[in-house]
Amino acid sequence: MGVPIGIESRRAPGWAGRLWAPALAVLGYGFAVAAPRYGLINPYIEYVLMLIGINMILTVSLNLVNGFMGEFAVGHAGFMAVGAYVSSILSVRVFPAAWGVYGFPLALVGGGIGAGIVALLVAFPSFRTRGDYLAIVTLALNMIVKSVIENIEAIGGPRGFFGMERFTNLPWVYVVTLLTLWTIRNFVFSNYGRGVLSIREDEVAAELVGVNTRQVKVQAFIIAAFFAGVAGGLFAHLLQYIHPRNFDIVRSTEILIMVYLGGIGSITGSILGASIFTVLLEALRFMGVWRMVLAPLMLVVMMVLRPTGIMGLKEFSLFVPPEERLSRIRARAGKGEAAGAARN
Repeated sequence: MGVPIGIESRRAPGWAGRLWAPALAVLGYGFAVAAPRYGLINPYIEYVLMLIGINMILTVSLNLVNGFMGEFAVGHAGFMAVGAYVSSILSVRVFPAAWGVYGFPLALVGGGIGAGIVALLVAFPSFRTRGDYLAIVTLALNMIVKSVIENIEAIGGPRGFFGMERFTNLPWVYVVTLLTLWTIRNFVFSNYGRGVLSIREDEVAAELVGVNTRQVKVQAFIIAAFFAGVAGGLFAHLLQYIHPRNFDIVRSTEILIMVYLGGIGSITGSILGASIFTVLLEALRFMGVWRMVLAPLMLVVMMVLRPTGIMGLKEFSLFVPPEERLSRIRARAGKGEAAGAARN
């Protein structure tokens, strides 16, 4: 016999419900370590899995701005480029060679901070107005960053930058991806995160109830840029060679497609979008350059047929805090009781 919803709504999540997610994370890390070491997967599949993880970081970070906050940024690859070059310069020219892999996390954080500083410079003028101004500014930023990098000979200019060790591996990508998902999930369900969601629903109403919308926008934008920079650092230390063309508007378009394919305002959607799009591009590699025609076409089709994406505004329970799930159950129970009383 099932438990009445009125009773279930008053139960706090048990210890088993709180521990299964960390246990799953530990098992995933064990697989990430064991799979390449014991030959459970071949190097190509390992490479694709790392690309999926990097794309997840890029997708969920952009989703924070475009999905959860309801703004529209289109130049995410510019922040990825800043993070890639800053982390590469730190690991090659700043940190001693003796540090080896121990300097790698510092380089990643440095790349993220560099991208965050650029985002801070962009955010102040961008959020003075409403509407599509952010899209125009971020598009221009992507082009400016690419042009500036191409004209700085000290970092390779149009020839690109190389010399990084291949520190990026499956365990590192897994850990950084997990930390990114965990951080953004906690931010979304924090007090500031509630402010982000309120801006998406109605910015004027959010201001009326005391939300400092400009401050919340700037914080969310900087967090998104920081993780894009970290993803750029992982990408650079995976390929061991970066070029300005790696971060052009086509790359920004790919990130947009992953966001809207998986679903806006959904961490689960970001995971699905990054996974599906990355695997699809690899499966269509035989098409050569024509596979890149498919990317913008997919974005157009998604906007027409399903504007909110696969998981738009929906979330798998794994990414909802237990207390939040409990409050939602209570809210549904309250609505059910009110509806029953109205019928009686």
